[in-house]
Amino acid sequence: MRKPFIFTALIVVAVIATFIVSDPSPDSLRNLRDGLHGWQASYPLALPIGFFVLYVTIAALSLPFALWMTLLGAALFGFWQGLVLISFASSIGALLAFLVGRYLMRDWVRGKLGNRLGAIEKGVARDGAFYLFSLRLIPVVPFFVINLAFGLTQMKALRFYIISQLGMLPGTVVYVAAGAQLGQLDSLSGILSPGLLGAFVLLAIFPWIARAGLRIVARQRVYRSFTRPKSFDRNLTVIGAGAAGLVASYVAAQAKAKVTLVEQAQMGGDCLNSGCVPSKALIASGRAAANARAGAALGVSSAPHVDWSRVTARISEVIATIAPNDSPERYESLGVEVKHGHATLIDPWTVEVDGQRWTSRAIVLATGAAPVIPPLPGLDQVEPLTSETLWAALAARPAPPERMVILGGGPIGCELAQAIARLGGGVTLVEAADRLVLREEPEVSQALEAALRADGVDVKIGAKAVQFGADDGKWVELDDGTRIAFDMLLVAVGRRARLEGYGLEALGIRTDRVIETNAYLETLLPNILAAGDVAGPLQLTNAAGHQGWIAAANALAAPFWRFKAHGTPIPAAVFTAPEVARVGLTVAEADAQETAHEVVRYPLGDLDRAITEGAREGFVQIITAKGSDKILGATVLGDHAGEILAEITLAMRHKLGLGKILSTPHIYPSWSEAAKNAAGRWRQRHVNPRMLALASRFMEWRRG
Repeated sequence: MRKPFIFTALIVVAVIATFIVSDPSPDSLRNLRDGLHGWQASYPLALPIGFFVLYVTIAALSLPFALWMTLLGAALFGFWQGLVLISFASSIGALLAFLVGRYLMRDWVRGKLGNRLGAIEKGVARDGAFYLFSLRLIPVVPFFVINLAFGLTQMKALRFYIISQLGMLPGTVVYVAAGAQLGQLDSLSGILSPGLLGAFVLLAIFPWIARAGLRIVARQRVYRSFTRPKSFDRNLTVIGAGAAGLVASYVAAQAKAKVTLVEQAQMGGDCLNSGCVPSKALIASGRAAANARAGAALGVSSAPHVDWSRVTARISEVIATIAPNDSPERYESLGVEVKHGHATLIDPWTVEVDGQRWTSRAIVLATGAAPVIPPLPGLDQVEPLTSETLWAALAARPAPPERMVILGGGPIGCELAQAIARLGGGVTLVEAADRLVLREEPEVSQALEAALRADGVDVKIGAKAVQFGADDGKWVELDDGTRIAFDMLLVAVGRRARLEGYGLEALGIRTDRVIETNAYLETLLPNILAAGDVAGPLQLTNAAGHQGWIAAANALAAPFWRFKAHGTPIPAAVFTAPEVARVGLTVAEADAQETAHEVVRYPLGDLDRAITEGAREGFVQIITAKGSDKILGATVLGDHAGEILAEITLAMRHKLGLGKILSTPHIYPSWSEAAKNAAGRWRQRHVNPRMLALASRFMEWRRG
């Protein structure tokens, strides 16, 4: 019974406080100040005590009057007395909110704060008390959220109070100084007084000063156990020559920096040698075979002949054709020093490669990711292949594999399963989840499953591999007891960032599934940045390239300016038939974020170009903010999905709404019209019927 009573009492006090300062305009504050000054002369202690209690209550209940109370208190009591009252009242109020969150409303706070609470808990685990101090000094998170959320952490109340008192003091000084100057304002001409102008200037620049101060303090904390060189051999060292590393090196070379690129395997990384390039070459051959079979619908009949040795030889030729773009010779011609070997970080500025050491002002980690091999019984006995080892195994065969099992129904598994089946192979695709490509819309998963089955892939959904064996031939047993014999096994269940062997642990750089970075791709040690698969969250070549240039720019330009890596929409595609392309939110993600939204869908079956080519399967789906044409996300399913999505991604990147797409002339007939027609569907939904009625009457009047 005691907790509800206490909470009710606090609400009553809050209502009274709201009534007292219900009109927080400068005139009302000045009138209130003058009246209180007279009352203060008669009761010198009552006013400061009453103000203190009221301020504590407002701060404890997180009411939106703290700023006005600060200005009023400074105007009433002057700078020093106001500073003492407000500083202690705000900290005590924060402590009370902290205790309320911990003891009275724990479950409610946890439910309301959601993801914010997780971020704060992570920050406390990473930086402890300094994290709270930084939040107090620069309130990027509202104070009421900080007060309540920290009540759910393991931080002691006294520690929370002391840090809050110290962290809020600089900001309180600035606001009290402004309030004290306002308290001396007797006319509008006083606005131009040097004291008041100085107070406003201080209010404007304080966040910048505080942020710079925090960065200096944070830097000293993380580098205190290291000795920084007086000069450096390199401006930048990039470890890893995949998409992120190549772009970072290129950017640095173009900026005339002295840059060294280190790669222990092949230039171009996984994308060139074992990922995007070889898989798309195989998919192209599979598409040619499928088109030949489907030609009868267009009046052309033919039966494809698959020359498997030519298919695999062409894959090698495609890689060899593209490889010079990523070669050591090209990058050396651009001004990049290229070294082959394994790199280890000796300290935040020293890199060692095969016994050779040099210092670098900044370092970019772009070490990529490797395929995951799950610890399943007997798996090591059946010679499992990954996306890295698959290509040599395919090239060694005289014909497509007749009995191939692929574990994993993500983009890699689906693309390869369909391509090999179209070329005459026998493929069984095993996916443990209840649908393929889990990150996509459910309708996409259904369409993709149907397409794979139509191409001859035996798709097993919700099936888990539990055991492997090689007695009497290779086999895999599923959780329902089914055994599948195979000649070739591809494991495509995901990729894991390459984190070991680079000296990160000794430097204290935090890693979980990826290297922990901030919004600028900086690690715990700001001169060491990470980009690409090793930084996450997306394992995409285009995402890696985007992060590569941001990491290089931030590394070279620090401390003068920085670019944020987060917030840019990154498109992704699954190159199956039908093709899948997506950017931004899905419907499920928008619902999970409780984002008010609308969904518009345009079927490609209505697109003239799709009709002429006999490729009418699929749709364009666009998610917009509710009541607005702002694009939150889009999914395209069908032929040329990636190309259709490009225009939508451009619009999202530059904050252009569907109205801009609709008003842009498009070629007719073209696949790009699909995006315009989807925008037209959105516009039709948002036509104001009253305006139409008025337009009808106006036209009738014009006709006489």
